[in-house]
Amino acid sequence: MTTAPNWLMDDGAPRNDPAVPAGVEYHRVLAGERRRVGRGILAIVLLAAGFVLFPTVIGQGLALVDVRLGNSPPAAGGTDYLLAPWSMLVQRLLYGVPGASLHSVTSRFRFGLFGRALLVLGPVWVVVVLLGFATPVEESPWSHTDLVAILLATLLLTPLQAAGEEYGVRGLLLRVVGGWTRGRRAGLVLGIVVSSVLFTLVHGATDAYLVLWYLVLFGGLAVITWRTGGLEIAVMLHAVLNTLSLAAAPYLRIDLGAALQGRSETVGTAYQLVPTITVVVLTAVVWWATRRTGPARTTPSRLPERTPAPVA
Repeated sequence: MTTAPNWLMDDGAPRNDPAVPAGVEYHRVLAGERRRVGRGILAIVLLAAGFVLFPTVIGQGLALVDVRLGNSPPAAGGTDYLLAPWSMLVQRLLYGVPGASLHSVTSRFRFGLFGRALLVLGPVWVVVVLLGFATPVEESPWSHTDLVAILLATLLLTPLQAAGEEYGVRGLLLRVVGGWTRGRRAGLVLGIVVSSVLFTLVHGATDAYLVLWYLVLFGGLAVITWRTGGLEIAVMLHAVLNTLSLAAAPYLRIDLGAALQGRSETVGTAYQLVPTITVVVLTAVVWWATRRTGPARTTPSRLPERTPAPVA
């Protein structure tokens, strides 16, 4: 019998929490007898508030890099790592579902799956991201101190920032919208479309290449989350992309502040189709590998209560 590749097998026993509905897919954990659209809109508003509040208020206090040259360090605009606990808190308060369930349908972050996906999918993803820097860019001077500070801040904070966005968008937002329909498939389609479109709008890109890139990337990450029953692979791909992009930019003399703040004026190139197609291929690989078996895609069924043995 054909089995899935070892790198897509589960690791660790699932948590059996009575507050998490049994036997449902990742995007349907918050679905109930009623659609609760009003509650979902409130959750989205609170999530959006986190996107705005953390970078503008808390992020300024965490910025450790001197910005005298006009360069924007990741810490100044990259405090989205706080979205992970924030999303868990919003889910708990509004839906009564434990925050740990955002990790995966097993209510655990499956580090084994994360690591194996990094080894199997990561190399291809790294090459595609780095090749993107071969295209012409506008250069800006950087001091040695700035380069070291940016590298340290990027390596320490950017993976957490990318993970935070995954917990907020492919986690909470996908679940909120995915629970607005009666059917499982309709909820999946609606959740993927709405979460991908909204997050694309947040990035503020207007160039056709970039808009297509964002839609495909965010849609692909949502599909992977559904097919694997958790955020591990989506977090890995997003973290590799953001970390490499932010770490390499200063060493290629790219004006990082202008690049992050002027997305509406950024003009994409035909090369943007390469990572876009790569996302489609990686999503197809995960889909193919999970067509028969692989990571758990539904929450665990309730363990039967054991009847105590009669006392002699």
